[in-house]
Amino acid sequence: MRRNVLRTALLAAALSTTVVGIGAGQAPAAAADTGVPNGDVIANLWAWNWRSVAAECTNVLDPAGYGAVWVAPPAESLKRPDGVWWDVYQPYSYKLTGRFGTQAEFAAMVTTCHNAGIKVYTDAVINHTAAQTGVGYDGTTLSDKYDPVMYDRVDYNVDVCPRSISNWGNLWEVQNCELLELPDLKTSSSSVRSKIAGYLNAQLALGVDGFRVDAAKHIPSGDLAAIVNQLNNTTAGVRPFVFHEVFPGQPPAPSDYYNSGRVLDFTYAEKMKGAFQGDIASLSSFGTSWGILPAANSVSFVTNHDTEREGRHLSYKDGPAAKLANVFQLAWKHTTPTVYAGFEFSFNDQAPPNSNGYVTDTNCASGWHCLNRDPAIVGMVGWHNAVGAANVANWQSPASNVIGFGRGTTGFVAINNSGAAHTFQYTTGLPDGTYCDVITTCASSVTVSGGRATITVPAKSATAFHTGSTTAPAVTGDYTVQAHTTWGQNVYIVGSVPALGSWNTANAVPMTTDASTYPRWRGSSALPANTRIEYKFIIREPGKPVIWETGANRVATTPASGSTTIDGGWFRR
Repeated sequence: MRRNVLRTALLAAALSTTVVGIGAGQAPAAAADTGVPNGDVIANLWAWNWRSVAAECTNVLDPAGYGAVWVAPPAESLKRPDGVWWDVYQPYSYKLTGRFGTQAEFAAMVTTCHNAGIKVYTDAVINHTAAQTGVGYDGTTLSDKYDPVMYDRVDYNVDVCPRSISNWGNLWEVQNCELLELPDLKTSSSSVRSKIAGYLNAQLALGVDGFRVDAAKHIPSGDLAAIVNQLNNTTAGVRPFVFHEVFPGQPPAPSDYYNSGRVLDFTYAEKMKGAFQGDIASLSSFGTSWGILPAANSVSFVTNHDTEREGRHLSYKDGPAAKLANVFQLAWKHTTPTVYAGFEFSFNDQAPPNSNGYVTDTNCASGWHCLNRDPAIVGMVGWHNAVGAANVANWQSPASNVIGFGRGTTGFVAINNSGAAHTFQYTTGLPDGTYCDVITTCASSVTVSGGRATITVPAKSATAFHTGSTTAPAVTGDYTVQAHTTWGQNVYIVGSVPALGSWNTANAVPMTTDASTYPRWRGSSALPANTRIEYKFIIREPGKPVIWETGANRVATTPASGSTTIDGGWFRR
């Protein structure tokens, strides 16, 4: 939360389709992991309610290959009658029922995401409690800002500095006075540290995997390290993943916090905006010499819920430039990237779509911009996972605002930030062959010959391919499976190749049945020849999580020509 947080921020990004989430009061259904490798990319779904996050983990994040989801603070907070986005940064209690759903829905979301192979990181508001009195989202009343249910007046620095920060260049003031009149917790107190750790450990016990620490720069680094040291291991038996909000340019330095976690890199986002509103050819040397933080100590972003409204970073309102900056972030070798998906706003304090303050289910077709679902971004998440740790290679910039580069001999990307289509013969470093363009969900392809490829990239767009996205001659796949369904449910087949949606359930192949053949479902599509395919049958119903088959992925190898029959027998629930 920046110093002007109570007057700024929450964003969106690009594209998508239908309502995410399930009916009110319903717990998300458990879903099996698709088997798609989950990498390190974090989807920042900060403004989404718990039902919608659960459905997104199952239906989008896992099939796309995301590794984690970053969500809003789960604590009960101030409930503003006029509806603002930032009321969740004013904790009223450490109860886990609040603006985004009940504790039961929160716990169910964590379980559902874990079942899909997605880790969950929550926003941790631990520097302060609420400045404004009133009633919280779970009915807790606050009549004196120094007397919430969690703390007593002695637990605050009010006796040390009973005023807001006035000198932002003074480290003592930044860490002992009040941020925008928010009561500053006395984190030097062992009792306060224990209460904060208890709140976070309660989330770890429910399966949470880590935390983004809000306003970390306002907590002395030694105090924060002492709190982090009191955290339990996750339910997976590892230390929680912690990353801090430490805005640069004023004390303290981001490096002061490396002893207790990583740091969100605001400079990275600033440099992305400068390059994509200027000439991206300058990015050939992008790295720590630009002032960005070391890869091992940082988490990168193009924009987030806390910066989009002040114009410092790119947002969905910047159109294709913001999407292309995210393409670059996923393609460039540096640190753990985040992709932000939020809601539309017309004024700074605007709240997310809600009913009486409680955030309603995310509808990517109305009021929200779900960049995490954009086909180009989904394709680049898979590309990012495919190239792994390979180094940047074969940098080329054939024209202003046009670049191309590879990652070792595994993947290549060309980005055109100019206003006209551009054609160039790139040195790719990839083996000869025909590859599908993951930016277009394989609607187009690229042929590499002698290590080179002539690529036409449309204006404000990109082309990307990797050795796992080779194309092959097509054969016909005929699919059958027997599945008992209820009204509104339909059966699909989804799998590891683009023809079966590349594990993206939104692109799965539909199957049909009728009164004479039910419960036998049939479908068909083109498949690559001579290819080993992993697949599963799924059941989809509008507005509800996908039901995946249980057990290991099914496997088939297609012939060199003709057709292949895939009979799934019975749907394995």
